[in-house]
Amino acid sequence: MIQPTKTWRLAAAAPAAFVEQALVHPILAQALYNRGLHSAAEAAAFLAIDDAVVENPYRLRDMTPAVQRILRAIEQGEVICVYGDFDADGVTSTVLLVKALQAAGARVGPYIPNRVDEGYGLNMEAIDKLARQARLMITVDCGIRAVAEVQHAMELGLDVIITDHHSVGAILPPALAVINPRRADCPSRFERLAGVGVAYRLAQAVLRAAAQQPWSRLATADVPEIEEELLDLVAIGTVADMMPLQLENRSLVRRGLAQLNRTQRPGLELLMQKAGVSKGHADTAAISFRIAPRINAAGRMAHAKLAYDLLRTDDVAEAYSHAERLETLNQARRELTVKAEAEAEAQIAAQLADNTRMLLASSRDFQSGIVGLVAGKLTDRFYLPAVVIEEGESESRGSARSIPEVDISAALDQVSHLLVRHGGHQGAAGFTVATERLPEFTIALQETVDAILAKYDELRPELILDATAHLDELNWGLVEQFARLEPTGRGNESPVLLIPDVRVREARSVGGGKHLKLILDGGPGQPVMDAIAFGLGDLVHELPQNTLIDVAGELNVNEWNGRRNLQILVKDLRTAEEAKNRSDD
Repeated sequence: MIQPTKTWRLAAAAPAAFVEQALVHPILAQALYNRGLHSAAEAAAFLAIDDAVVENPYRLRDMTPAVQRILRAIEQGEVICVYGDFDADGVTSTVLLVKALQAAGARVGPYIPNRVDEGYGLNMEAIDKLARQARLMITVDCGIRAVAEVQHAMELGLDVIITDHHSVGAILPPALAVINPRRADCPSRFERLAGVGVAYRLAQAVLRAAAQQPWSRLATADVPEIEEELLDLVAIGTVADMMPLQLENRSLVRRGLAQLNRTQRPGLELLMQKAGVSKGHADTAAISFRIAPRINAAGRMAHAKLAYDLLRTDDVAEAYSHAERLETLNQARRELTVKAEAEAEAQIAAQLADNTRMLLASSRDFQSGIVGLVAGKLTDRFYLPAVVIEEGESESRGSARSIPEVDISAALDQVSHLLVRHGGHQGAAGFTVATERLPEFTIALQETVDAILAKYDELRPELILDATAHLDELNWGLVEQFARLEPTGRGNESPVLLIPDVRVREARSVGGGKHLKLILDGGPGQPVMDAIAFGLGDLVHELPQNTLIDVAGELNVNEWNGRRNLQILVKDLRTAEEAKNRSDD
């Protein structure tokens, strides 16, 4: 008997009046209701992705002083430095703001720290160097907790504007402006912009204001086109950083995907070719699994400036060279990650046997560029918070990934007295710790996580099922209906359907035994449909012909050799006998 790997929760049925008034397919209406849209008007607005939901940039706190200082720098010819981060969100943020400021007439250049030598965020040595070259520094996707570093910069005569989206500490940096939608006093009604989303709002405000200045060569009529051309970067950074595709983000990513599919950036076009993404077919999945990993490979394996240069260049030959280098680095990153995963899993075996509720792997052989990937793999596989640390001589750097039950950034806040620096989000964070304090830190963090999880007898991932459907309802018409939910991704997932009582006509393993390919039969009067279950290849021997199962999955289109066929993307499954012994909430 096959038991599900997750706890299934079938969403409560939408009121009949809502389903009728929504004027869409009943299953789509149910999916909309599950997303908190409880009136026909709300559902219609969501499907329209009305750009009216996009906020005025000035609803972000400190936008006015930031724009005023930037305009003064442009007018007076001061050098501006955009200080970024080495991940895809940080790189796209840096490219975007540099390009926008140049369009506004600024003398501006980028600075992205080296992950290995400098680590995440602002550092004193970089500030000392930049203070000799620039008069204004604008951070993107970093800086919100850099209180001492910003104070140092200001003392050196380097004005600082912070733009960030990470969790805010107890004290704000003493910058001229601190733009972060997560500030408690920020009137913005949507706090989940990516770093690139915050940078885009600043870019919009600067471009529009600069075009109004008597000294500016920027025409007001040119601003909308410049803004639109930046949106491919917004889409990449937002999706790569796993921000929820709701409200403002959904609108930005929708427009950004359209721009990505017609992009004129030679570097981005070549990167997409290397990644197997056809122009015109880039979607959120292509960003998540093909484009973003290659951009991230630069910062993980070498220096993020390589990815920056790829996205910035207008020279095709230069772009080709950068794209080739990124592809090589990404392959090396894959190999290194597999090796580190094996070592990490060997380390945590005893922890799992002891029912430890936070997984910890630490080694001098780990590279800081891949510890976050390894931590994420551990969390995905074992559904526990995971911390993976690269041990250094004097300082060690780690990454943490978590589950919904544990805000890992808040947990690190509770042990911050043991850290050199830290920052991040609820589900992912990074930190630097003095190596001599590593044992003390790991014990303290373990105790903190244990206290948070003490109220949970069992930890198990939950799978929300949007609606029940039978195979004859899974047709091209429903595909078209579900397409109205796009762009889908984190926070706006593709609908997951409960497909009950289907028989296995054929089951075979594919992908070297890792995955499971099924042919499902819905019974008399029902069609036969293909299904693919990634990572469930081990179940092939438990699914003989005619096994009756329930499937939780997404309706998916499989494109291969120019043909398009419907299939079910299986998220989980269980034998029907098991289903009859359980009740769905």
